[in-house]
Amino acid sequence: MRADLEIIQEWIPAGSRVLDLGCGDGELLAWLHANKQVSGYGLEIDGDKIATCIERGVNVIEQDLDEGLGNFASNSFDVVVMTQSLQALRYPDKVLAEMLRVGRTCIITFPNFGHWHCRWYLTTKGRMPVSEFLPYTWYNTPNIHFCTFADFERLCLQLGARVEERLAVDHEHRHSLGSKLWPNLMGEIGIYRVSGPGLADHRVAV
Repeated sequence: MRADLEIIQEWIPAGSRVLDLGCGDGELLAWLHANKQVSGYGLEIDGDKIATCIERGVNVIEQDLDEGLGNFASNSFDVVVMTQSLQALRYPDKVLAEMLRVGRTCIITFPNFGHWHCRWYLTTKGRMPVSEFLPYTWYNTPNIHFCTFADFERLCLQLGARVEERLAVDHEHRHSLGSKLWPNLMGEIGIYRVSGPGLADHRVAV
């Protein structure tokens, strides 16, 4: 599996019921079903990826995440997963609130625009950062909401969600002492496990 999915699967208990938002080609759900006896659904909007999911035997529904999760009952899943999609949503706050409603635990990954390289690029060049990891220019990027770890954790706080675990990793999904000490500065990708509503952790990434 992709390196980020390998990390995520460790947070998903065997036999659990999983909803994967923006499931892509169904790689995660197919692996979880085969190795952890997980059941559930994937939501995807790309027709070609939906076809691959079906070939893999993954239960997939064609659905736009920005339209909400009203077709699912509250607490109907043990885990709701959304990888690398938060920043591309029109209404990330509403989608996160819906994830917390339908799932007991939520796992979210997203690129950190507070990473030191992004800050340095903007400071020295005066333009939106472009890199191997973020190869788009400002006018053709699918990322429409630029988010840092601090932004995300404040949103969790506003929604009454609890940050259970957080990993700040580089683009190869490795974590270091620097990313542990200064996650918002040194982490390129955030991998979060949150639950709620509950007593939120008021410590915010720096």
